[in-house]
Amino acid sequence: MSTSEPEASWSSEDRATPDSVLHSAPGTGVAPEDLVLASGRDVTPATLEWARKKLEREGPNCIERLLP
Repeated sequence: MSTSEPEASWSSEDRATPDSVLHSAPGTGVAPEDLVLASGRDVTPATLEWARKKLEREGPNCIERLLP
């Protein structure tokens, strides 16, 4: 799609999701695996231990700082 086309002609697939609707919903519980994957790391015993410690220190909202 050309950048010269008016926004009204874009399909819904061409539009980015607004930041206001992007969230991880940490109130639903964040598992160590979730935190490891959000950080872009592979799930290994070492990264799971890192995630457990981070969750203990910072709480489930720490995942929000890892997501764009």
